[in-house]
Amino acid sequence: MIHIDFPAILPTIMILLIMNMGNILNVGFDKVFLMQNSLNLGASQVISTYVYTVGIKSSQFSFGAAVGLFNTVINFVFLLVTNYVSKRSTGTGLM
Repeated sequence: MIHIDFPAILPTIMILLIMNMGNILNVGFDKVFLMQNSLNLGASQVISTYVYTVGIKSSQFSFGAAVGLFNTVINFVFLLVTNYVSKRSTGTGLM
């Protein structure tokens, strides 16, 4: 079973890994934001809540946009690296 099924579904596993690596740094803004308070703010700050705090609350729209863009660029780099590793290891990739 291991020698037949796993090699057959390996391309599907790699495609799903590539698609999920694009969202590796996205946590879910609403869950984190609703659970934050003044006591746990230092430990529970993630990139999306930081962008909200700096960009919207502090009215630094350009800095908030720059942090959000940096997050997107890092996700894109992760996506490209995973696609490259997938192509080298299995011959299957998105691009």
